[in-house]
Amino acid sequence: MSPSTSPRPRRGNRVALVAGAVVLAGIGYLLFSGLDDNIVYFLTPTELLAKGTEGHDRPVRLGGLVQPNSVRWDADRRDLRFRVTDGAKVIDVHSTGAPPQMFRDGIGVVLEGRYHPNGVFESSTVMVKHSNEYQPPKDGEKPEQLYKTLMQGGAQ
Repeated sequence: MSPSTSPRPRRGNRVALVAGAVVLAGIGYLLFSGLDDNIVYFLTPTELLAKGTEGHDRPVRLGGLVQPNSVRWDADRRDLRFRVTDGAKVIDVHSTGAPPQMFRDGIGVVLEGRYHPNGVFESSTVMVKHSNEYQPPKDGEKPEQLYKTLMQGGAQ
């Protein structure tokens, strides 16, 4: 066997494998290093309050029901304040945007924002839960009557 044809370990293959592993490890680190700070968790008021200070100033989706008689809306200042509950715990909420049209006492909501150490959830987005089911007025019902109940928060 001549020296040029002798079997010897292919150093180039090992270097390529090591380099590939380093690149993959680097990409993995970049993807997952800040992931915990960027994940938005969905929590109920009970779950958020159970986190204590760990739940402060982190992006969260808070879900629950608008507590009856807690809504305070200042249209001139576009200042919305209310309380959200899961039936066990209650959290004060503040938002500076106009509420969705269907927003009212007792409706299910999902809020995106951050819970602050002062005990107020600062919401950047307010979404209401609604039925996808459309039901036309029953015989003898006038749509105007239904609109009035919607505007009064569902009270009849």
